[in-house]
Parts: sequence; structure tokens; C-alpha cells
Amino acid sequence: MMSKSRAVSSRRFGWTLPALVLALGAIAIPAQAQDFPTRTVKIVVPFPAGGTADVMPRIIADWLSRKWGQSVIIEDRSGAGGNVGAEVAAKADPDGYTLLSSPPPPLVINQNLYPHLDFDPLQFVPIAVMGRVPNALVVNPDKIAAGTVKDFIAYAQANPGKITTATQGNGTTSHLTSELFQMMAKVKLQNVPYRGSAPALNDLAGGAVDSMFDNLGVSMQLVKAGKLKLIAVASPKRVATLPDVPTIAETLSGFSSVTWYALVAPPKTPAAIVDKINAGVNEALRDPDVQKRLADLSAEPVGGTPQATAAYFHDEVERWKNVITSAHVTLD
Repeated sequence: MMSKSRAVSSRRFGWTLPALVLALGAIAIPAQAQDFPTRTVKIVVPFPAGGTADVMPRIIADWLSRKWGQSVIIEDRSGAGGNVGAEVAAKADPDGYTLLSSPPPPLVINQNLYPHLDFDPLQFVPIAVMGRVPNALVVNPDKIAAGTVKDFIAYAQANPGKITTATQGNGTTSHLTSELFQMMAKVKLQNVPYRGSAPALNDLAGGAVDSMFDNLGVSMQLVKAGKLKLIAVASPKRVATLPDVPTIAETLSGFSSVTWYALVAPPKTPAAIVDKINAGVNEALRDPDVQKRLADLSAEPVGGTPQATAAYFHDEVERWKNVITSAHVTLD
């Protein structure tokens, strides 16, 4: 029980003991953020190694490691369209030492696709979008003779359900981009789900599947090596570094699909810690060497505030929800 003298003293300055405890806690959080990090930071990636989802955060992690003088490591935890790794991050301590780096699915898509999730995507604390990469239609040149979107559509219409198209997994951006294409082009493709871009591209290059709507991050290397053929990009406008490659929208007006990669923190992570990580990411994105490495992935640096990132997530939830509803996308 509080002594009479302590009670009088706290009331004299307008404080109650609970309020004083809260105030001291509020002071402690910024101090904790100022010292952050004092040990290794882990970034969970919910897709396999080898794809852009894994490569991009490694670029940022390397830079932050040097900036902070502490190791920033990547842990790949793939499965269930990104849900496995996202759940691991969602249930981690909200202290900034476990983060999630992810493309759209577990952050803005899966809540409208999966009947049940063991985490709430809307409770993640947005930090920043690191970069955006255009999606593109790539094909195995030995399996698909078409060299234009128009020819690809004509071939698909003449062979309904016979063209196989790899996806990064059910509910991923490559899957939804494929569904959007089928809806707008009025064709039927056979979706073949994988557990990420890397294994899908491996089978595409090997001829096990015919086509794929994938981001240009890793697939572009296979195009340059002659193992894949790039038919068109899915960005609203032509990519500056690929001026001769048409957009899908030039054939299917309004078609657009871009994959982004964002960093988020577990629910209830203090704003002061989030702001410090955000500042580090934005500084990294201004570094010429980081910009060059992102350019090698056909990625556009994004950055911005946590608040702007949250607003972007909100818009993306609605955009992909409309695709899921309009194309009648299911996990079957």
C-alpha cells in the first residue's frame, strides 16, 4: 500500500503512481530505441532462397549490418503462400530484433484468400517498402513459339487449358497476375503452383512448364542467358532499361501488375524502434551501391515513412481483393 506521504507527494505534482509508471515506461522506450540494436537482428523471409523476395532484403540487411555494427541475418521460412514465415514473425517479441520482409501475399492478399490465418496481417507494423519490381510474361522458348502478347493469346485461345503457367504458389502475385491475365484475355491457362520463384523458374527453364508471370528480379538473368524468352512487362509503362520490350497493357488496356517488397515489424513494436529501422532503410536506399544492386534486380527503390507505407498497404489490400473477387480466384 502506498504511504500517505508518497500519495501526497505524487498528488502534489499531479501524478498518480500508475501514471508515473507509464510515464517512466514511455521514457524508457525512446532510450531503448536510441541504443537499438545491441545484438543480432533477424529478418524472416517467407519464401525460398534464390528469388527476389530473398535477394532484396539481403542487400538491405548487408547495408544495415555495416551501419549498425550488428549482424542482420536472413532466415527463410517458406510455405503456405508466405503464411508460415509471416506467422513466425507475427508471434515474435515486438522489440525490433525479429522483422518480416515480404512481397504482397501475406501482407495484403492472403486475408482475402485463405479461410483462416493464425495471424492478423493488418496488425503488422509497416516500416517501409524497399523496392518495386515489374512483373512480366516469360516463356520457355522451346515450348512457346509466340513472341508477342497477341500471338500468345491466340495460341492460348486455340489450346484452352493446355499451356502450363508456373506460379510462386497459390495466392502469390504471380498466381493473381496469371488469373488477371486469363480474365482480361479471355483464355484458360493451367496454373502450376510452386513454393517460390526460384523452383518455378528452374522448372520453367528446364521445360517442365511452359510460361510464368514472374517479377523481373531473377527471371531477367535467365532471359539474358537465353534460357527464357521475355514477351512483355506488366508495368503500366515500358521499363526504362528495357525500352524495346512492350507492356502487356499495350495489348490488354489497363493491365498492370508490379511486385513490391516491404519490411514490417511484429504487432505492438514501439514506434521509436520502427522509426529508427525506417531511417536506416531509407538511408540504405539512397546509397549508390545499393541502388545499383537493386537495378540489377530491375527494382525501383521506394522507401518513405511508416505512415505512407501503411496507406500503400491499405490501397493494395483493396486492389488485390478486387482481382480475387472479379477473377473468382480460389486456392483449389
